[in-house]
Amino acid sequence: MDERTGGIVQPVSAAIGETLPKRQNQGKDQRLRMIFALAKILVSEDDQETMLARFLSGIIDSFEAADAGSLWLYDAPDDCLVAASAQGYDLTKLRQIRLSPGEAIAGKVFQSAEPLLCSTPGEAAAVMADLTGANRRSFVEATAGQGRVLSALGVPLLTLGARIGTLVLLNLQQPGGFTDDDLVFLGRVADLLSLSIENSRLREELRDTEALGEANRLKAELISTLAHEMRTPLTSIKGYSTALLMEEVAFDPKSQREFLQIIDEECDTLQNLIHDILESSIIDAGLLKLELQPVLLPRLVQGVIDDMARRAVGYKFVVDLPDRLPVIEADPERITQVLRNLLDNAIKYSPGGGLIIVRAEAQATEVTISVADQGVGIAPEHLHQLFEKFFRAKTGLIRNVVGSGLGLPIAHAIVESHGGRIWAESAMGQGSTLYFTLPLPAQGTGRDPIAGGTV
Repeated sequence: MDERTGGIVQPVSAAIGETLPKRQNQGKDQRLRMIFALAKILVSEDDQETMLARFLSGIIDSFEAADAGSLWLYDAPDDCLVAASAQGYDLTKLRQIRLSPGEAIAGKVFQSAEPLLCSTPGEAAAVMADLTGANRRSFVEATAGQGRVLSALGVPLLTLGARIGTLVLLNLQQPGGFTDDDLVFLGRVADLLSLSIENSRLREELRDTEALGEANRLKAELISTLAHEMRTPLTSIKGYSTALLMEEVAFDPKSQREFLQIIDEECDTLQNLIHDILESSIIDAGLLKLELQPVLLPRLVQGVIDDMARRAVGYKFVVDLPDRLPVIEADPERITQVLRNLLDNAIKYSPGGGLIIVRAEAQATEVTISVADQGVGIAPEHLHQLFEKFFRAKTGLIRNVVGSGLGLPIAHAIVESHGGRIWAESAMGQGSTLYFTLPLPAQGTGRDPIAGGTV
């Protein structure tokens, strides 16, 4: 562990399994082997921060005079150079520095796009004399206890002629200084580094483009889903409201009430669609908040079942709960939402009514709740997709089922935010069972695990 850099540094010699002696005037063969070793680091590390740390360590190993090295990258929005990596410094302190183009060694090299050699302490001090007060204090703290700069090397990092940053080596303690040959060699090394940094940038842009493409795909899918799902209720609302407004037709009170009831139900459908979209947006933004409190599951489950049974005509609901269930710590509104979504899914995919069973079972560390139906079932290859946004099981009923395709993904997010799990088991033509778990409070909380709770 290098206390100056805050990370583990692996020298090039360790990376390639051979000793690379530090000599000021290395032969061409030795420096060629060094370039190959550094190139190997550049292509073997996917993480840029790790790659830069290993690369700088290898460069310092290859120069007798080098005690510290830093890599500065240009931040275009702020028009300044920022330390991206360093060896021989306190990197935290160094990253507080914001170098303007033309300021100190790194800034001058960046501005001119030409290499710079400071052979003596006087030359180095003169080049660094224009450091601002804040930057100078941070630099002194970053090199605390290492003495003044005896000599320095700086080379620009260029890609297709564009300036992206600067590579700087400092001699703080070693006898002797950098030479013109060192400057030439460091320039060749910088070319390799520039290419690697540019490739990393292009890979990041590609990932961003792919993410943007996926976001656009999801947005298009959402618009398509909304357009499709809203068409049916809007058509019903428009049709029945138009009929009621027809002056030339007089509907009896029973028919009027029937039409109004259909309009009311379709409005509920639209409201649920919009609610699911808003909930999904909240979850995607990381804004889902839980208000945990003691919850009595039997009371919560029975309340949800009673409400669903009033609205789901033709379905029979069975609640199978043990006499005594432990009190859980949960957000009652969110768990109610999960249970409603699972029951709603069971109703949608159980044609013509049927039996829906809600069970609960307590284990040592969690409670498992399940909702089982006798519906059309789900093919095994589709089970892993069930909690993905907009997924619809491929059944003959799909065109008759209205919904956003977000209910189960929302349930998945809520359960996981509680520290639980959610999954499904099913077979085609044999119905489906959806399970979710909720953790029990840790022992020693002072709360009765059986009796008590507020909901």
